Amino acid sequence: MSKIKIGVLRGGPSSEYDVSLATGGNVLKALREKLADKYVTCDVLIDKKGQWHIDGITVEPKNAVKQFDVAFLALHGAYGEDGKVQQLLESLGTPFTGSDSLGSAVGMNKALTKDSFKNNNIKTPIGRVVKSALITRDAEKVAHELFKKFSMPVVVKPVSAGSSVGVSIAHDIEELVRGLKEAAKHDSQVLVEEYIKGIEATVGVIEGFRGEKLYALPSVEIVPKIEFFDFAAKYEGKSEEIVPARFTKDVKDQLSDLARKVHKAVGLRHYSRSDFIVHPKRGIYVLEVNTLPGLTNESLVPKSLRAVGSDTHELVDHLIQLALGRV
Repeated sequence: MSKIKIGVLRGGPSSEYDVSLATGGNVLKALREKLADKYVTCDVLIDKKGQWHIDGITVEPKNAVKQFDVAFLALHGAYGEDGKVQQLLESLGTPFTGSDSLGSAVGMNKALTKDSFKNNNIKTPIGRVVKSALITRDAEKVAHELFKKFSMPVVVKPVSAGSSVGVSIAHDIEELVRGLKEAAKHDSQVLVEEYIKGIEATVGVIEGFRGEKLYALPSVEIVPKIEFFDFAAKYEGKSEEIVPARFTKDVKDQLSDLARKVHKAVGLRHYSRSDFIVHPKRGIYVLEVNTLPGLTNESLVPKSLRAVGSDTHELVDHLIQLALGRV
C-alpha cells in the first residue's frame, strides 16, 4: 500500500508566525519519527507575505496542493485560522485538518463567537465591539464613552487575533486608552469586555477519539505568574499549567460539557480548545474558542493528551484520518 503524503502548512502572514512554525515542526517530527510507516511529509512554508514555499522554491498554492494528499493545518492567526486558507483548500478539493471555512471564520472572530454563545445560552462576559478606525481617530473619546458603560477593570482585545496578541487589562481610563490603541494595531475591530476574576481553565475536545463522538480532554488549570494568561505566559514559561486541574468533579464535568457545547455551537470540526474563567460565585464563563489549537512544546493540548496516556503523534494520526473521512 502506498503511503499517504501529508503537506504540513506552517508560518503564514500573521503575528503568530513563530508559534505556527513551532506547531508545524512538532507535527513534522511526529509524522517522521512515529508515523513514517503510514505517511510521507511535505513541509509547506507560507511566508509573512502569504507566499507558499516547498523546499525553498516559491510555488503557487494550486500547484503546491498537487504534491500532497492531505493538508495538515499547523497555522495560527490570520489567514490560517480565519477561514481563508480553508476556503482555498475547499475550492481545490483538498482534504485538510481542522474546521471548515465557515466554522473557522466564526471561531476566529470573537464578536461572532460571543453571538454564538449567547444564541446557545452559553454564559460569556458582557462585551462591546468598537471599530479600530474610531480608536485611531480619537482613542480618548472612545475610552471615556466605554468608561461610562463598564465597571473597571475591563479586558481589551483585538476581535480577530490569537495567542493573546494585543490583549490587555485596563484598570483606569489611562490604561484603557493605551489598551485600545494597542489592540487597534492588530485588527479592524476591538472587543472590550467585563473582567471576571477567577481561575482560568481550558479544555480541548476531539471528534471521534477513543470511541467517543466528542471526547473531552482533561481540563487544564492555568495559574499565570503575571496578571493574566497573555502571550508571554503562554510561550515564555510565565505560567503554571496544572493537568488534571484541581477543580471538583462537578466543575470538571461542567467544563467538559461546555467545551463540547461550544464546539457544536460555533460549528467546528475535528478538534478545538475552549478557554474559561471559573468564578467562585458566578459560575463558569466561556471566553473564546481556538479552532486550531497549538501543538508546540508549551501548548496545552499536548499536555492534556499526555495526561491520558496519549501524545501529539496519536492526535496527528487521528486528525489525518478525520480529514480523509475514515473515522
